[in-house]
Amino acid sequence: MRNIRLLLQYEGTRYQGWQRQGSSENTIQGRLETLLGRMCGEPVELSASGRTDAGVHALGQVANFHTNCPMSTREMLQYINRYLPEDIAVTEVSEAGPRFHSRLNAKGKQYRYLVLNSSVPDVFLRRYSLQVAEPLNLSAMERGARYLEGEHDFASFTSAKKGKKSTIRRLDSISVEQEGSLISFTFTGNGFLHHMVRILVGTLLEAGEGKRDADSIPALIEAKNRQLAGALAPSRGLTLMKVFY
Repeated sequence: MRNIRLLLQYEGTRYQGWQRQGSSENTIQGRLETLLGRMCGEPVELSASGRTDAGVHALGQVANFHTNCPMSTREMLQYINRYLPEDIAVTEVSEAGPRFHSRLNAKGKQYRYLVLNSSVPDVFLRRYSLQVAEPLNLSAMERGARYLEGEHDFASFTSAKKGKKSTIRRLDSISVEQEGSLISFTFTGNGFLHHMVRILVGTLLEAGEGKRDADSIPALIEAKNRQLAGALAPSRGLTLMKVFY
């Protein structure tokens, strides 16, 4: 069987996340598998680099599936995009090695979270950013971000229930950049826990608002207590930018 690799992007606003659910086909995976099954004339099971939550977007999601479909990768690309809804697009279709797995072979990911720091709404960014009207202290958020870089136990920054799975992850870099009223947080690391980026953003925003001392973040990491970290930032500001292999 062929192993087909997809690079795709989607606006997650109207979907219940990536993962197919028994109660709803309104998921990215569900929509794609239905279309791929029709294209290939056989059931298709699609694996992705990770599950994005409801409302989260992707610019560089990677997925793969096995098939006996005789179509060329160019024909597949044209067919898929002809029938996908306008808020999902496949940008590349390629042949992968037989052992390639989009999730198991991933070595890292990059996420971006956008904040509109303005009392005036932006109609064109409303689906892709969180609006914060109060002025934010960029240097305080940058200082807090420095403490979060490196390998830590991020148990304070996940909504996942405590279990046997490790909560240790490595954040290679966190950039906090401002251009006009738009602030972007970019996180690059070897893996991310459930809701981790959104909780990190919520915590850094509290530092930016003066509600939390940025220098208290090392103690927060050490506490391994979700209740002490910041609020869960809304999903609409988050985008999966890249997956590294």
